[in-house]
Amino acid sequence: MKTALQIKIDLKTKPVGSLGKLEEIAHKIGLIQNTLSPELKNPTHLVFAGDHGLADEGVSLYPKEVTFEMVMNFLSGGAAINVFCRQHDIDLKVVDAGVDYDFSSKLNLIHAKIARGTKNILKEPAMSMAFCMRAINKGKEILNHEFEAGCNIISFGEMGIGNTSAASLLLHKYTGRSIEECTGRGTGHDDEGLKKKKAILKQASEKYDVSDPVEILATFGGFEIAMICGALLQAKKNGLIILVDGFITTAALLAAYQLDKLILDNCIFCHCSREKGHKYMLEYLGVEALVDLNMRLGEGTGAVVTYPLIKSAVLFLNEMASFEEAGVSSENSV
Repeated sequence: MKTALQIKIDLKTKPVGSLGKLEEIAHKIGLIQNTLSPELKNPTHLVFAGDHGLADEGVSLYPKEVTFEMVMNFLSGGAAINVFCRQHDIDLKVVDAGVDYDFSSKLNLIHAKIARGTKNILKEPAMSMAFCMRAINKGKEILNHEFEAGCNIISFGEMGIGNTSAASLLLHKYTGRSIEECTGRGTGHDDEGLKKKKAILKQASEKYDVSDPVEILATFGGFEIAMICGALLQAKKNGLIILVDGFITTAALLAAYQLDKLILDNCIFCHCSREKGHKYMLEYLGVEALVDLNMRLGEGTGAVVTYPLIKSAVLFLNEMASFEEAGVSSENSV
């Protein structure tokens, strides 16, 4: 299939390789679906929301209440991710993974709350192993539901005040990078705020001696990150195309990667986040993002705004004429 796909791409009415990364995407999607004529069906974007106990230490400029307030904004259609999903006809669903708020059961929300936020890791692990596994398994269950409904291309976003701190710690523990390298400004810390954030994360890192990948996730992660990890693993198992967003989502992917190295076969890395540590995540995984738009909003916006590029790759593979079909002379036809 690999060779057949490359031949099909090379015989299109264009110089070989002239569509650059679009050719790479088309080839990868053809391999994921094991076909010369791939399709994108029911594109879906899942936003997982959860609170973090470490936010009580002031690692974010915003109070924890912003998590549930932004969830309500998602549900009313007012956030950036709503705008971009509407623009590209992507089905958006919001998941309460562990928000410190009791949402009405009448809301159009996937109710998957494990607990009302994680624990403060300066005092105890963010999650028990049992809670972490529940979150991972719930992510798998949610992904399966979308797969069974006909989705074959998925992307993930997140919302959780304090979750850049969790992602920084996961990057630090999974890759061995220093806290200083892994920690960025998050929601916009000034130099003094960033210095405080690094000191808190260093203290948290030194408190625990863990090496098991799931235990690392339980100790330093968040419910939304653990659920995305589970959803990623299931997406790979079910053969979906995975559009990978920025810093937080890639932290979840780092965890999933420790458990299944082949997950990268299904991943398309959409954008390079402005958040400092993301470039180190991409470097560790040995991958390159499609675009760099200087974004660091979260919510999965980087994945969704890149979707038209993915669509273009599939369309040219399926609809662009070959030299023979168009009656155009190729470089070897004379």
